[in-house]
Amino acid sequence: MFTTIIVQPIFNLLVLIYALLPGHNFGLAIIIFTIIVRLLMWPLVRKQLHQAKAMRELQPELKKIKAAAKGNRQKESSLLMELYREREINPFASIGLLIVQIPIFIGLYSCINRIVHDPTSITTFSYSFIQNLSWVKVLAADITKFDSSLFGVIDLTRAALNKSGGIYWPAMLLVAGSALAQFFQSKQLLPQADKSRKLRHILKEASSGKQTDQSEVNAAVGRSTRYLLPAMIFIITVNIASALSLYWLTSGLVAVIQQGRVLKQDETELETAADKTVKKKVIEGEVIKPKPKKKPNKKGKTKKRKR
Repeated sequence: MFTTIIVQPIFNLLVLIYALLPGHNFGLAIIIFTIIVRLLMWPLVRKQLHQAKAMRELQPELKKIKAAAKGNRQKESSLLMELYREREINPFASIGLLIVQIPIFIGLYSCINRIVHDPTSITTFSYSFIQNLSWVKVLAADITKFDSSLFGVIDLTRAALNKSGGIYWPAMLLVAGSALAQFFQSKQLLPQADKSRKLRHILKEASSGKQTDQSEVNAAVGRSTRYLLPAMIFIITVNIASALSLYWLTSGLVAVIQQGRVLKQDETELETAADKTVKKKVIEGEVIKPKPKKKPNKKGKTKKRKR
């Protein structure tokens, strides 16, 4: 079922791009495939980024709730849920993007494994209408014409680390680039706090019986994942075909651009809203003028009407 629903559609989309692409370069097909996938996920990515930014801006409010609850966990949870409802925030919104990305990553890994170990699967595992494309027919007649490189420079079927312990440096550059892209992608969303404590210091105090601030713990965990995720990506991709590293590198670069655009739009919207507020106050000040006071008479008293 996973092969039919996930793997085969991903495989056929990749092969379709490869077959229609002028020059039929496999590496360029992966880049275009990755960009298309990221664009299709744009509405979900945008929603996740807004939720992440809103959660980050709630940190001062969370500290106030912590102080108001005075250690009462039930009251703290109740106030927290009320705050989320008031601000229309779903703390689990980021899970949706992760759920979508994992099957795509596993499906792409399966597709690349098929092509690496058996290039003839391009003609046998494809849908019938793709098999009728001219370039796929050429490959069916002579599979040696399949180009598995990135612009003829990097062999995408090779891993950065060989089983014998040797290093394939072009692939290693892709692996390092994918890890760096993930690092900047994570860093872009984290608040810059100079006085934030490290996670090990917080856990050390917690082990001694001191109550911890959950918002501070969450922020420390977020800073730790900034280094943990790139390290995991490096370890995973260094031993597999570099085509997957190319996918992760392209995905990370596109994500950085998307995140920068959303965050920039948010800043522009805030600045526009602030400008409108200022202009409105200025206009109201010009239109609504204070009523003139009654002039007192010579004796310093206000003139009375005659009956």
